[in-house]
Order: sequence, then structure tokens, then C-alpha cells
Amino acid sequence: MASEWIRVVLADVIELVSGGTPKTNIPEYWNGNIPWLSVADFNAGFRWVSSAEKHITERGLYESAAKLLSERDIIISARGTVGALAQLAKPMAFNQSCYGVRGRRGIADTDFIYYFLRQAVAEMKQVAHGGVFDTITRDTFKLIRLSLPPLPEQRAIAHILGTLDDKIELNRKQNETLEAMARALFKAWFVDFEPVRAKMEGRWQRGQSLPGLPAHLYDLFPDRLVESELGETNSPRANLDDGIGGPQGGGRESRRIPEGWEWAPASRLIEFNPREALRKGTVAPYLEMSALPTSGSWPEPPVLRPFGSGMRFRNGDTLLARITPCLENGKTAFVQCLPDNAVGWGSTEFIVMRPRHPVPKEFGYLLARDDAFRAHAIRSMTGTSGRQRVQADSVAAFPVAMPSSEDSWQEFARVVSPAFKSIKANAEAIETLAQLRDTLLPKLMSGSIRVRGCADPTLHGNSDDF
Repeated sequence: MASEWIRVVLADVIELVSGGTPKTNIPEYWNGNIPWLSVADFNAGFRWVSSAEKHITERGLYESAAKLLSERDIIISARGTVGALAQLAKPMAFNQSCYGVRGRRGIADTDFIYYFLRQAVAEMKQVAHGGVFDTITRDTFKLIRLSLPPLPEQRAIAHILGTLDDKIELNRKQNETLEAMARALFKAWFVDFEPVRAKMEGRWQRGQSLPGLPAHLYDLFPDRLVESELGETNSPRANLDDGIGGPQGGGRESRRIPEGWEWAPASRLIEFNPREALRKGTVAPYLEMSALPTSGSWPEPPVLRPFGSGMRFRNGDTLLARITPCLENGKTAFVQCLPDNAVGWGSTEFIVMRPRHPVPKEFGYLLARDDAFRAHAIRSMTGTSGRQRVQADSVAAFPVAMPSSEDSWQEFARVVSPAFKSIKANAEAIETLAQLRDTLLPKLMSGSIRVRGCADPTLHGNSDDF
């Protein structure tokens, strides 16, 4: 360790800020323009958090224990899910289950402290305590020690690690954009029937291109909607106000659909829980429930594990969590992460969805993310409180608008498949960058790798310059 690095107590070089919750029975405190963070808003291990599900008003902020953190301040969960960590991309308030953290001016760089905390989370969990929930208290920060380099080297270390995280964040945002585009196209074609409506309303003429509708697709879509039997009035599509306005009342239900199309149960387009052979004890890629994302399609990397009992799947399948609260939280994945021709396996609480020919593989995932499909799945859950599940037969009965020709599926695949190939490439780059960052982190924090230009040139030892 270089002589200019000093050993300090974490609590002595940071400022801690406690959060709070405005009274929920005072409407004037809520639905304002100040984001109010909870642990659920953190970006699953990514550095930056930029949005929150709930917002408070200025009155709610100043008449409660809630505090406003500044851009780049750190937030760390202190109760229940201990050690979840993020930095703020903009000023935000937060609840009492978290602490706000920033470096003391002139002593510790906040970005450097963020990366130290990433490394120190395991130690903080070990010293966390509590009755019902593990808890980090202010005293916890007095038990953690760190080696603190001079400020210029702190900033240089944070810059190196931050450059990798910036590249990760760029790839993550690109994937969000790509998925949003694919989901918008799915909704336009198979829910709102926007191409047909554009022709009916005269907004799309032969030889003309519209956003998402190139001219060569014009003859692919009919020019009118017709009434088509959907099923009983309790059918999932009929019960949802999706802006199309199906008829109400008893008896059989119908809804307008492109001429020549039909309503079909999802099982006509998708095979649910397909059979796959995997001998017991065979080492194969494994995905547990925690690996599935609540948003986005890419799961955490699978691990190799001897097969015991669980659902089996291949690349191109979609995994849908069927148990509460995982289903409600959005846990879903499009499998692209397995070696070619490999069979993976995972939780018995997965429903596996495999599109049938000629339906594109991506369609299964986009259907699983459809609001109406998910609402139907949640309403169909059965079982005791806290252990409710949806059965594959229930989601297999969900009505889907099915085109009359294979050309429609081919054109849909032509548009969405490249988006998911790019998502895969970006996700793999994220994993590589994260591995590099996590390899460098302990070496930079310990001083075994020094940052060129900040290290004392007279000190060499066994350290490497970066």
C-alpha cells in the first residue's frame, strides 16, 4: 500500500442522510413532481437510477422526514433487502428504508465512495442486524474501514470504473429502446390493428411509407375491420379497456378484427411447457427465479448445475413466472443466452412458451409482456394466499388475433428479429464490461493497481500502473 493512502473509518469520511415517507392519508403530499425512491426503483445492479414509481409534492417533502438528495448522491437500502445500491441521475427523495450517502467535501469523492460501497456490501451484510429484518444502522458505517487515497487518485479510480459503467448504461438504454420499439410494433399489429386503421382512415396510401409501415407492407393488411367472435363475455380481451371498445353484455362476445384474421387461443400459436429430454444429473445451464428480469428480456447469466427437477427450455423460448409475487412483478425472459442446441433448466415456477411455426420466436416474449395477457394471467391465479399460481392452461386460452397468411409472420419477424439480435449483442457486451469492472474494482481499491499520473513516481513495489 502506498504511504500516502490512509486507513479511515467509513463514517468519518461520508455524510449520511436519512429518508422518510410523507403521510399517505394527506393527498396534497403525493403525485407531485419530486421522484420518491424505494428499493423497487433501483436498476437491478446498474449504477444509475433516474426514475421512481411514486412522486411527492414540495409540501410533502418539507412537512415530512423525507429528504432531497442531489444528483450523483448514493442511495443504499438499509432494511430488508440490505445493500442494494445506486447513484442518482437527478435530485430525488427517498423513504426511510434507505440511507443517502455522499463523500465529505475535500476528503472523499462521492463516486469513489460508491465504488467502495459496491465492494463493501458483503461486509455490511455481515454486520447488519435486526429482529424481523436485517438492518443497516448509522453504527454499521462506524464498523467499516477503508484505505483512502488522495482525492486526485480517488477521482481517477472512479473515472476508470465509471467509464466502464457509462458504456454499460449506454448499452442498457439501447436495449430499452429496442424492446420498446418491438413492443410498440406488436401492439400496433396485433392489438390496435393500426395498419388497418391507417388504411381505413386514408392515412396510408399505396406506395406510401409511414413510421413502422414501409410501402411494401401495404397489401399485407386488409382495409377494414369486421366483427369476429371472441368468446364468452368473461374472455380476457373483452374485459379489458384497451381502447378498442368491444361490446358489453351477456352471451357470446365479439370484437372487431382485420378482415380474414381470426381470434385464436394462444395455444394455437404457442406450445406451453414443451417436452425436452434432460437426463437427471446432467450438468446443464440453470436459471433460477431471481435471474429473471422484471423488465427487459435478458436474464442474469445461467450457471452450470446438475439437472434435478425443473422446467426445461431452449434458445427462443420465453420464461414466464407463474407464482405470486413474481408474476405481478413482471419476471419474464426471452432465452437467447444458452449455447447453441443446449437445453437449459430452471425453476418449477416457470411457464415455458415456445411459438409454433410460422410464428416468430420473439412473438412469444412480446405476448408475455402484453398488458392484457399479463392481466389475464394475474386474474387466473389460484391457490392459497401468498402461494397463488397461474396454470399454463389458463394463459394458453388467452385469445390472440391471428393473421390469415404466413407472409404476415415473416414480415413481423423481419422487423423484430434484428432488434432482439442487437439486444443479445448489447447484453453480452454488458456482461463482459461488468466482469472487467468487477475484476479491476478490488485491485484499484487496494492500490495493487495504481493510476498513472496519480501514483507517487517514487513508489513501485509490486503495484502495476494503470
